[in-house]
Amino acid sequence: MGSITRSFANNIGSSGILLASAVTNATVEDVTSFSSAASSATLVLISTQTASSSATISFTSGLDSTYDEYIFKFINCHPATDNVNFQFNFSTDNGSNYNVTKTTTYFLAYHNESDTQTNLTYSDSLDLAQNTGFQNLSDGAGNDNDQNFTGKLQLFNPSSTTYVKHFMYRGSHSNYLDYAEDTFVAGYANTTSAVNAIQFKFSSGNIDDGIIKLYGVKKS
Repeated sequence: MGSITRSFANNIGSSGILLASAVTNATVEDVTSFSSAASSATLVLISTQTASSSATISFTSGLDSTYDEYIFKFINCHPATDNVNFQFNFSTDNGSNYNVTKTTTYFLAYHNESDTQTNLTYSDSLDLAQNTGFQNLSDGAGNDNDQNFTGKLQLFNPSSTTYVKHFMYRGSHSNYLDYAEDTFVAGYANTTSAVNAIQFKFSSGNIDDGIIKLYGVKKS
């Protein structure tokens, strides 16, 4: 066994984990290069929009063939109106119209603060079947001063002119009845036209506050 191999082996604990004492400033400084997988970020921030009593937030640029997957992150989105749903819709004409046909699924889990109600259920009142309306991403979001909506929407290959456009959403929000609500939404935009814009809004009232970030996922 070579000296380098022996030294490394002596720093492996009985559970097979590298001992903390083996990693020092010197050992890190001695590394001359990292692989591209380790040094390159997977997500590329394309744009950020901050709501301020905004009726809608629209992204009319940045969705193109540069990436095969795009991610929207919603951070502390606060509705101006109580008991509203956060929604989105796609556009194939650069934002002139948001009315793309969609078929979707929607299920959720919830638990109230008083610990008296819990549930995991599918909601057929919040999904769409070949419908051009806005798709819900939350149900009954509250507008107490400390309540908000947060989550992540993934959109796949929106520039394709061959296939439908699949998307998946996972998020958490404060329900107006003081529930913690965990939401799962998925489906597809049933169009072979390129999707090149997207709009977000609450079902009633403004987006009082919040940040929405658009990222591209680097191609492997």
